[in-house]
Amino acid sequence: MSDDERGEEKELDLSSPEVVTKYKSAAEIVNKALQMVLSECKPKAKIVDICEKGDSYIREQTGNMYKNVKKKIERGVAFPTCLSVNNTVCHFSPLASDETILEEGDILKIDMGCHIDGFIAVVGHTHVLQEGPVTGRAADVIAAANTAAEVALRLVKPGKKNQDVTKAIQDVAAAYDCKIVEGVLSHQLKQFVIDGNKVVLSVSNPETRVDDAEFEENEVYSIDIVTSTGDGKPKLLDEKQTTIYKRAVDKSYHLKMKASRFIFSEISQNFPIMPFSARALEEKRARLGLVECVNHELLQPYPVLHEKPGDFVAHIKFTVLLMPNGSDRITSHELQELQPTKTVDDPEIKGWLALPVKTKKKGGGKKKKGKRVEKGEGEAETAEET
Repeated sequence: MSDDERGEEKELDLSSPEVVTKYKSAAEIVNKALQMVLSECKPKAKIVDICEKGDSYIREQTGNMYKNVKKKIERGVAFPTCLSVNNTVCHFSPLASDETILEEGDILKIDMGCHIDGFIAVVGHTHVLQEGPVTGRAADVIAAANTAAEVALRLVKPGKKNQDVTKAIQDVAAAYDCKIVEGVLSHQLKQFVIDGNKVVLSVSNPETRVDDAEFEENEVYSIDIVTSTGDGKPKLLDEKQTTIYKRAVDKSYHLKMKASRFIFSEISQNFPIMPFSARALEEKRARLGLVECVNHELLQPYPVLHEKPGDFVAHIKFTVLLMPNGSDRITSHELQELQPTKTVDDPEIKGWLALPVKTKKKGGGKKKKGKRVEKGEGEAETAEET
């Protein structure tokens, strides 16, 4: 389907039950993919092999859906599987030739996404490669990300403003003596749009400005929280590590190099809208061609960023549907047992964590309702314990 055809169609949102079903189906697949990826994370395992298994699982599972429909439904990987270790902040999804392996005690950040008919579910999770509870500063940084995510879940609701969330997550990180990492954006998700115009900044500063926005019913958001025990100002160390790109559909340029034209044609055909990994392209030709495409802004790179060696970094990302009866977090994974050195005593943060996620309906059936709410909000209780 061309971009023009998409634009002509009415924008679909959560008021359509079919759209809700597609979001939840994508979420179910990506949650299971995350579980599978975690099971593959063992000392001496090659990172590229794990990333490839994550993407293959999503392609396989989405490929089994909507097979017998008249109109072809696009589905598959919405964001390639990334496995960023220790002080690496994000987007590490190496090429097939890369030999990087996992080691005992590594802090792993897993990030991945799935879509069905352009309705996207993304998830990010942090896991320490060890037996037993996580302690010390590693526990602090993960607890900070998790508690910030729980607070964000309660503040991303109709009527609230994006800057309220930015301030709150920074306050939570500070309570654990950690920093929210700069440059991370939480985006509104729309059909075939992974980086919608409504944005929540991770850290507000003079260099990074976004428009003030109010959350509205029937919107969907990817909430992206990255915390660090360092200064939270990650750096790009090596452009060659960048392997994830997204086609910039609003840009055009006549490429000079034959390799660039070949690669861009392949990208336009196979990855017209969603981010993709350069692993899917022929490696030698890709190295040459991608540079010219990026230089002329035909592709948006997702750089691999790093904090300083020795810094601990944690990442929690989830997809939330702003339904009429409250927020529905559709992607997540249970954390390991954490024994942080800090506790949250700030009454404002405790107040945020006590806010309900679902809206209680008036009328009968209160006993059943209570059971459902208790199950849906279990994660909030763990956040307060951490």
